[in-house]
Amino acid sequence: MIARRTLLTLPATMAAPALHAQDTWPSRTLRLVVPYAPGGVTDQLGRSIAERLSRELGQTVVVENRAGANTIIGTQAVAQAAGDGYTLLMASGASMVLNPMLYRRLPYDAGRELTLLASMVETPLLMVVPPSLSAANVQEFVALARQREMNVATVGIGNPIHLAAELFRISAGIDLQNVVFPGSAPALTSLLAGDVQVMFDVILTSLPFVQTGRLRALGVTTRQRVPVLPDVPAIAELGFPEYEATTWFGVAAPSTVPDPIKARLRGALAAVQADPAFRERFASLGLLIQPARDEAGLAAMLEAERRRWSGVIQARGIVLD
Repeated sequence: MIARRTLLTLPATMAAPALHAQDTWPSRTLRLVVPYAPGGVTDQLGRSIAERLSRELGQTVVVENRAGANTIIGTQAVAQAAGDGYTLLMASGASMVLNPMLYRRLPYDAGRELTLLASMVETPLLMVVPPSLSAANVQEFVALARQREMNVATVGIGNPIHLAAELFRISAGIDLQNVVFPGSAPALTSLLAGDVQVMFDVILTSLPFVQTGRLRALGVTTRQRVPVLPDVPAIAELGFPEYEATTWFGVAAPSTVPDPIKARLRGALAAVQADPAFRERFASLGLLIQPARDEAGLAAMLEAERRRWSGVIQARGIVLD
């Protein structure tokens, strides 16, 4: 009888510390792992989220930059962290969707080991050409590409900038020669010089050149126009209604985090998204603040991303080691 009573009470005894931990969470500093180097827009975004999340949760949230291997190093660190809610990831379409489809082997399973808590911002891309190119719009560019060889500047293989170009190539039925650069700065330098004819770049880096007339913007890759460039049409308006090529940044956590803590984090991140100062700052950089989504909405978003890019990756045979 004593042994039976002990067995019956054991689960409740074991569960008590876990329940207590959820009730008192958060009781110490959280860390937000940013899998990019300090100083870039993603780092700025992560630090802004951390600052506001600190206020919402009543505990400090520190940013830890763990760059390298196309976000794999930082993502792996969070995927394999304790599921106590104190380690978060500055997640992206690359880390959660693209890398699992592109790499032959990954040291983490994004679908099984990570849970997306919020998609915070969407990053539109801008189709830009040098003014010396005799194409004033997307239709003229397509016509020109059917007559002569066109080079497209990218900053790597399998990232959103490269995949946006590949999706356009497929959608328009044209050929583009991929010229890979080690970063946006040398790619834009080559584009400005006319050595390459087109680039699908993040708005932030191309915008100053467009505003001064050194580059011509032909279209944006979102379904609708973006507020910072209201006169530039969406490529989807111009005969390619299914074309959409953006990336997003959000916050994820290990999937083993208890549901009540996930719910608390989702609520706090929704409050960050609603912050007028947060919205104004990043909208001015050409980013689109995303609506707060529940778990089902986030799952649907991820699935739509997988469907969009899996076809491009398979059609072009893009594989990374």
